[in-house]
Amino acid sequence: MRRRAAAALAVTGALVLAGCDGPGGSGSGGTADLSVGSAYMPQPVSDMAAGFLTITNEGDAADRLTSVSSDVAGRVTVHETVDGAMQEADGLDIPAHGSLVLESGGSHLMFEQLKRKPRQGQKVPVELAFAHSAPVTVEIPVKAATYTPKAGRTTGSETGHETGH
Repeated sequence: MRRRAAAALAVTGALVLAGCDGPGGSGSGGTADLSVGSAYMPQPVSDMAAGFLTITNEGDAADRLTSVSSDVAGRVTVHETVDGAMQEADGLDIPAHGSLVLESGGSHLMFEQLKRKPRQGQKVPVELAFAHSAPVTVEIPVKAATYTPKAGRTTGSETGHETGH
């Protein structure tokens, strides 16, 4: 009888472990469901530019923005603002059923070593890479250097176009 109980316990333990996502997973077996909106880049005035957008996760699992690339820049980095100081980050978390907001004065993208200066009215292709989800390509519209988005405004002309999921 003890052998059967031990065997049943071992099988149950194996099934429980098989359902786990492993390190960094949610343990629920859910997935992230990412979309990108409110994207814009102020027209650059130097060999660097900033990018802003919101990544929304409608899924049951958290994810992480790990890197960004674009053909207009030699390098694109993710920055966060901590205690008023900007610093490069190795990635930023996107909570399940939440958002990662990249905005002026907070976390943002930095386009360094610009190969060309995008002009107002153009769109800049950007690929966002994530820890768990497939990459997402976004066309970020270039706005006036002094552009400031109005709170809550996310019309089609203000939103970056998502071309991946």
